[in-house]
Amino acid sequence: MFWLQLKNELVKLFARKRTYIGFGAFVAFQIALVLALEIFNAERGVRQILEMNGFALEDYYKGLTVAFFVVGFTFFILGSIYLALVGGDIVAKEVEDGTMRMMLSRPVSRLQVLVVKWLGCFLFTCALVLFVGLTAMLTGYLYRGGLGRLFVFLPQDQIFSMFDAQESVWRYGRAVLFLTVTAQVITSTSLMFSCFNMKPAAATIVTLSVFFVDFVLRSIPFLVNYQKYFISYHVACWARTMFESPPWASIEISLIVLTAWNMTAFVVGAMRFCTRDFKS
Repeated sequence: MFWLQLKNELVKLFARKRTYIGFGAFVAFQIALVLALEIFNAERGVRQILEMNGFALEDYYKGLTVAFFVVGFTFFILGSIYLALVGGDIVAKEVEDGTMRMMLSRPVSRLQVLVVKWLGCFLFTCALVLFVGLTAMLTGYLYRGGLGRLFVFLPQDQIFSMFDAQESVWRYGRAVLFLTVTAQVITSTSLMFSCFNMKPAAATIVTLSVFFVDFVLRSIPFLVNYQKYFISYHVACWARTMFESPPWASIEISLIVLTAWNMTAFVVGAMRFCTRDFKS
């Protein structure tokens, strides 16, 4: 019965048109980014950075570098919008449409209903992140004529790494897999707010407000010594796997913090969902 519920939840989730907004938006963005890189001659800036450090542009400005640029500089901003949109809808939309009361009239516990919805959000997050990672790599491959070596430059996280051709694909793939884990914090938070008595749009906006305010505060130079207190710092642990010698102790701490956040969000949401009166 549980697996049948999960199957039905996924059918409902992927039957909604808004579920695919994130997939289409990232494809459109990747095309627009490639056009912008070509029009504004971004190659000149990349060449300057590489040659100042003794590396050749032809070796490192390839498909994987462009792909990581797409994922690293855009996913937290764009991805959080579409993850929060789906998570904010998953409960609140059904309450708004009146289908939640019919669902709860069946002999199934409210907690089981919420677990199924959380798993649906989890699988959607994995699907979106992997889709972005693969399409970014394909876009970079077509744009630069090959995958090549990987050059990673993230100033905010002080990452400047170069990887040879054999290690580049593994490094990129591992970073994307870590991102699927860290991105769950956005859907968990939006699911929590969706359990409260608010519209789907409100749940989405509140979730985005939490993460965007956190990100802005973390970006303030005067608060650089307090970065570890911001959730966006721990979400960025996926990027820290791109250090030539990753700080695994720090990454493990961030994963523990994110796991605690996800569990707390689920418990708070479950407490509200299981005690809420849907008849009023």
